Amino acid sequence: MGNGTNQNRLFQTCHSACMWKVLGKEAMYIEIASVWTERIIELSKEYEGDEEFKKLMDGSEVKHLFNGSTETHNMMIEVPKEYTPDDIQMMADMILSIAKDNIDTPFITVDNNYQKCQVIITNEDEPELLGMNRTEGYGSGKIFLPILDSLTRPGRPNESMM
Repeated sequence: MGNGTNQNRLFQTCHSACMWKVLGKEAMYIEIASVWTERIIELSKEYEGDEEFKKLMDGSEVKHLFNGSTETHNMMIEVPKEYTPDDIQMMADMILSIAKDNIDTPFITVDNNYQKCQVIITNEDEPELLGMNRTEGYGSGKIFLPILDSLTRPGRPNESMM
């Protein structure tokens, strides 16, 4: 857990008129993902491969997730399955270069206080367990039947338990 002072400051900031800063630009909490995307594309213009990076970012979905337990912001970039490993590596290299070269402009600050942030690039689809678009076989628990079946089968005894 983080210390109470930071959590209190974060709570006060979220419930006041203060703005967050994302790569130096003010934003409301709900705008963090879109402002981060906009700013990371703007900052990429100083680097070789910026047009390709912009095209890759435009084809991706960026989500902002905040973990209150660790006080860490996560920028989750979900890329299409069509992106190659080289495309994903190019995106990661560009973001890392921007982070290194703009050390005085953190990804996220609140009241000029640095916030921990990590970037995750993924092309994994998570199954939907609930709702209208749930993934076939997941909503009913069928996915767990092989596991449960293996737990009820007789097998070799565990010698350390005897």
